[in-house]
Amino acid sequence: MKGSRAKSVLPGFGLSMGITVFYLCVMVLIPLSCVFLKTAELSWSEFWQTVTNPRVVASFRISFVTSFIAAFINLFFGLIIAWVLVRYRFPGKKIVDALVDLPFALPTAVAGVALTTIYAPNGWIGKLMEPLGFKIAFTPLGITIALMFIGLPFIIRTVQPVLQDMEQETEEAAVMLGAYRWRTFRKVVLPELVPALLTGFALAFARGVGEYGSVVFISGNMPMKTEIAPLLIMSQLEQFEYGKATAIALVMLVISFLMLLVINMVQWRVNRRVAAS
Repeated sequence: MKGSRAKSVLPGFGLSMGITVFYLCVMVLIPLSCVFLKTAELSWSEFWQTVTNPRVVASFRISFVTSFIAAFINLFFGLIIAWVLVRYRFPGKKIVDALVDLPFALPTAVAGVALTTIYAPNGWIGKLMEPLGFKIAFTPLGITIALMFIGLPFIIRTVQPVLQDMEQETEEAAVMLGAYRWRTFRKVVLPELVPALLTGFALAFARGVGEYGSVVFISGNMPMKTEIAPLLIMSQLEQFEYGKATAIALVMLVISFLMLLVINMVQWRVNRRVAAS
């Protein structure tokens, strides 16, 4: 009919946009603004003294470095696992695929206890590594392993749909034209996967920076060595130092936002390059 408009299942743009802004304000913007407002109660000298305290700086370094390393390692293993799940058929494939989501469903405290039990000096793996001079639990290495455990599903579940939608005819054509497997992967497959890999990396990194439950047990919580920033925030809250706790949280928020912004900018440029090619 002339002048008729297709009706959308969801409400119109005005109502949908209003619901979106309202929900984001209630769930994201208002809580984050409280962090800024509570931190503003400190003077500049108090704020600077809090965030530059050697113990706080050490906790920042441990949290961000271990999160970055864990997410970077998961890039490779997550890609391999996603590739196997998509490109191959084998007995128990559905079970393996379901195990990928286990870190999502498992309470983080339970994961922390389980990892500590395995990697502690008297654990199954820890007692094998200790005679070789490798100590895993209560070290930054143990923290990295815990963050790898909780971050791996983000990489796999981000890359998996892209692999499923990718046309294999292009790869077959490259092979028929004489390209070796590695060159086919590097020139044909990898460019399509880079945006998804960057997204998964950003998600895993962001999750790792704020992780508490799975890390607090295996880290040992030694100040200046294995104390993570979220634990330090909890310690300040238990001492009713709300201003100092929000100051530490604010620095973590700003650093995380800047790093995610850089990753998103790189992803945007890669997407444009892929679209143009």
